[in-house]
Amino acid sequence: MDTLIIPEKRHRSSIGATHKYVLMTAAYNEAANIERTIQSVVAQTVRPLKWVIVSDNSTDQTDQIVQSYAEKYPFIRLLRVDRNAGHNFGAKVLALRRAEKLFDGIDYDFIGNLDADISLDGRYYEELLEHFERDPKLGITSGFVHEDHGNGFRSRWFNSVANVPHAAQLVRRECYRAIDGYAVLKYGGEDWYAQTCAKMRGWHVEAFPQLEVLHHRHTGGSTHPLRSAFRLGRLDYSFGTGLVFEAAKCARKFRDKPYVLAGVTRLLGFAWSLLSREERAVSREFADFLRQEQRSRIPLLKSSPLPQNQSVAEMDKP
Repeated sequence: MDTLIIPEKRHRSSIGATHKYVLMTAAYNEAANIERTIQSVVAQTVRPLKWVIVSDNSTDQTDQIVQSYAEKYPFIRLLRVDRNAGHNFGAKVLALRRAEKLFDGIDYDFIGNLDADISLDGRYYEELLEHFERDPKLGITSGFVHEDHGNGFRSRWFNSVANVPHAAQLVRRECYRAIDGYAVLKYGGEDWYAQTCAKMRGWHVEAFPQLEVLHHRHTGGSTHPLRSAFRLGRLDYSFGTGLVFEAAKCARKFRDKPYVLAGVTRLLGFAWSLLSREERAVSREFADFLRQEQRSRIPLLKSSPLPQNQSVAEMDKP
């Protein structure tokens, strides 16, 4: 892999003196990518006070790579976690919660997640902190995720300023407390859940297109695309997504490989949970809030005769 050159002299920003942040990373067998990620953080103009990297049952060289940098840079800490259970979508958040405990006693203003297959520009965190300074109600922010599908890194087509990806996000500490941190969810979606909870509590969430987050492993690349699509349909249902909105979302997924199959499979996952009346992972308040948002984004739903305050429980009745 290409090695990032870390400059000996780094630009020092005054914002780092008043806006302090900590980072946490959950890594499972990331030897192929994590050194690039570490070098990106080391090269930041504003470094974190502490960065806990949790090696969650890794069996490759992940631990050795992280430890070699931890010995050079005191702000980096390796935490090894050995579990008997297999990996699932809740395992990542459980690992992050283990990391969070190591921040006790540290005076910080922001807390962030950074995936172990990411690289960033040297001013990435400085610029995020500047956005926080300009908007006191900004609760969660990040850049846009870019991926390389063979013709250079490009912004993902579904990136949006209204959706903050988990890959390299930063959360204001007060907001993080208000949403009770990242939730452990059966089908994943902790970033979507966090930002929806933040908006429910009056915080702003925003992603900034000019800040590039280079993702070196394609989204869903660790699982079969159709299996991933089916899971995402079940995730949508578990959060309270409305059927019409889900159909519209799945139609947009026709752009994803394997194209039409991806959208159809996602809709099948949603239908499976709907017909089996699977218990939702969220509160009724959350589901109602989410559906209100979704109705406002689709003209057909916005103008429909259904009352805006109809609850998710009523809308789910056969």
